[in-house]
Amino acid sequence: MFMLVKYAGESGIAVPEMMFWRQAVSLPVLFGWLAATGGLSQLRTRRLGSHAQRGAVGMLGMLCNFLAATLLQLAVSTTLTFTTPLFAVILTALLLRERVGFWRWTAVALGFAGVLVIAQPSHAPDSIPGAVAGLLAGLLVAVISFQIRDLARTESSAAIVFYYALFGALMTAPFLPFVATAHTAEQWLVLLALGLVGTTGQLLITMALRHGAVASVIVMDYTALVWATLFGWLVWEQLPPLATWLGAPAIVAAGLIVAWREQRLAKAISPASALDQK
Repeated sequence: MFMLVKYAGESGIAVPEMMFWRQAVSLPVLFGWLAATGGLSQLRTRRLGSHAQRGAVGMLGMLCNFLAATLLQLAVSTTLTFTTPLFAVILTALLLRERVGFWRWTAVALGFAGVLVIAQPSHAPDSIPGAVAGLLAGLLVAVISFQIRDLARTESSAAIVFYYALFGALMTAPFLPFVATAHTAEQWLVLLALGLVGTTGQLLITMALRHGAVASVIVMDYTALVWATLFGWLVWEQLPPLATWLGAPAIVAAGLIVAWREQRLAKAISPASALDQK
């Protein structure tokens, strides 16, 4: 999806318009699929407010993700979003009041050391806006993951994705008169593909978060670095800079430490006592 975002941005499509079509394409696809399978009842909800909050945070996260993808090399922007598990640890300590021990705090420090290597704020000032957008995306996706986890207690995966698309389209539609332009057939195909790929990915992520721990599921995102590197080479003939090769292993290792530690805690303690453990 982010390969398509970067491609669309370079073709002249504004980020707010990309965000609108990313969500608008989802609505008829999801509604048609549910109607065809007799699943429209899944859209019944008493939590429209929670869906709206998830939509607002989600669109901020999408904005940061899209900006990072358009401002940075694809592999670099992808790597920065891998900070999500690190932010999840921080949010767990601050919001859930869970005691975070040595291993997870070490992972946070290691991961952000990798971020400093990649961002190189003192050597590449032009990359700072993209780096900031990537880090904000990592933080917001961590928040979103907890929101989805909460919604999944009562809502179906289809409902979570549908209402996210609905509120996202409503929130971005007012910007269209100011940013929309005429498009070629190729640009319309890119926007259509962006919506379809994004919808499929969102459904899969939502289903994964329903059945797995937040930090463990997020770690699976690391496979995206392989695809980002491959697409960067095939489409733009770019390979990640040396700083990314040096910093990315630290960020990935940090995320794996978080996942390993949370898996150990899940096996060692009961759910009722989980918040008392390190």
